Amino acid sequence: MRHKNFAAPNRLQAACLLIILACCGCGSATAPVTPPVVTPPVAPTFDLVTVATGFVTPLDIQQPNDSSGRLFVVEQGGHIQIIESTGTRAAAPFLDVTALQGFVSGGELGLVGLVFHPQYTQNRRFFVNYTRQINGQYQSVIAQFTTSSTNPEFADPATQQIILLVNQPFNNHKAGAMHFGADTFLYIALGDGGNEGDPLCNGQNINNLLGKILRIDVNSTPPAGQTYVIPPNNPFVGKPSGLGEIWIYGLRNPFRFSFDTSTGLMWIGDVGQNLYEEVDLMSPQQAGANLGWNIMEGNSVYTPSTCTQTGTTLTGPIFVYDHSLGDDAIIGGYVYHGPKAPALAGAYIFGDYVSGRVWTLTQDSTGTWNRALITNTASNDLSSFGQDQAGEVYIARITSGTVVRVQQVGQP
Repeated sequence: MRHKNFAAPNRLQAACLLIILACCGCGSATAPVTPPVVTPPVAPTFDLVTVATGFVTPLDIQQPNDSSGRLFVVEQGGHIQIIESTGTRAAAPFLDVTALQGFVSGGELGLVGLVFHPQYTQNRRFFVNYTRQINGQYQSVIAQFTTSSTNPEFADPATQQIILLVNQPFNNHKAGAMHFGADTFLYIALGDGGNEGDPLCNGQNINNLLGKILRIDVNSTPPAGQTYVIPPNNPFVGKPSGLGEIWIYGLRNPFRFSFDTSTGLMWIGDVGQNLYEEVDLMSPQQAGANLGWNIMEGNSVYTPSTCTQTGTTLTGPIFVYDHSLGDDAIIGGYVYHGPKAPALAGAYIFGDYVSGRVWTLTQDSTGTWNRALITNTASNDLSSFGQDQAGEVYIARITSGTVVRVQQVGQP
């Protein structure tokens, strides 16, 4: 029997394959496709847009919910000025408190806070925080004023109704911020009364109002002889010790605090002593919390402290920074909710007076809080933040006398 020759067909197949390979790329075959160049996304950048100039020691910026678009700028020396919606300044001050009894300004004294009532359009009420000195005694004054019914650009200082007087032992650490919460109650920040290191232990003393954030009712009719009502669910109401006005305590100088308009959480920038600045974040369920001063400074034990801790639990800050890079006095800000800087949505914007730096603070998926530098003002210039009804954030610059808006480059 003859063997079959399988080699011949294999040689024929190989020859055909060579012909096919040789023809690749000939005739109408398409050329290789070059992949498109992918440009990596550009990280957003931010700057400061001037809104108005010519202010004298501006310390606060507020806006009523009256749809006017006006910004009200608090000047430490005793005036409140108006920036119209057009960006021009009103010719005359909205309010002048310089002639009120004992008014005193300079250093950490003066007109330090402003807040408009939530129903300002209907009742024209607003509240200010200023300092005075009567017979040598410093006092913080929380007072109500009423805007003219015929001239929305003017409030007569004679309409003053003093709501609260708090004696102050020294001329520093007055805090000053005030805000209405979603519960319609008025929250008031007061520093520890000053000097250095809280020598009178006011922060831990729940039987005085210094070193606290207070919560009072200025809407209900007060009892005879009183100027406000203490909400019945304040943490020390009905307790054997503690003043009813106190909401939280253990603060050093909470110069600026704010409420997140989306979540209702309270953000506090508490100015530190020698080593640390801190950001505190408080929910309504934390009423009565002890934030630690002067047992603690930031997350560290304060030395030397001669004070006794009140209560058994201290509530620490969510973020602390030290003074090693030239930052020395935190200025609390606002959570951004405006339409003009989408990259800042939901970020807490705050800064430092001494360095002039402006940062965001955000929380990642692991729960860690991260700070990021977004812009700078100038040393000893950043005095306060403000937020309009749209959620845009502004900065008062005390040395240059300007009001600026935080802007995302490339956005309106």
